[in-house]
Amino acid sequence: MSVRDALRRAPMVADVPALRLLRVGDGWDVLRTPADIGLLALAHLRTSGVKIGPVLYDGPNDRLYYAIGTGTADTWEGLPVRHLSSDTWLVAPSLEQIDDWFGGWYELPHDDTLTDADALRAALRHPYVSAAVRKVYR
Repeated sequence: MSVRDALRRAPMVADVPALRLLRVGDGWDVLRTPADIGLLALAHLRTSGVKIGPVLYDGPNDRLYYAIGTGTADTWEGLPVRHLSSDTWLVAPSLEQIDDWFGGWYELPHDDTLTDADALRAALRHPYVSAAVRKVYR
């Protein structure tokens, strides 16, 4: 099921129509990155022509969430990321919700496209992204 379809079916968070409780690990996982690093990787992915799956910006926590395929938990060693999978829930805005404070969907394809984990890993290891990681997180 696509993330877009999952959002349509997801329950509301505390009866707030704009927020949904999205179950992770059913056909796709999520990779959480700090926003500054994730945005650099997103820019690299966009310029390289790679298909990009759903990407959520969490404004209050300054994070990006990439929807990726399941089964990549052991491949993120040494990167400032967190892999989220089964038994994980994500508070996400509904399809039409985007605002300056909360954030919103930077990418949300109409099909079941997911960001390729290998391409995302390569983007996160790109020299200008790696330089930002060293500068900010060490």
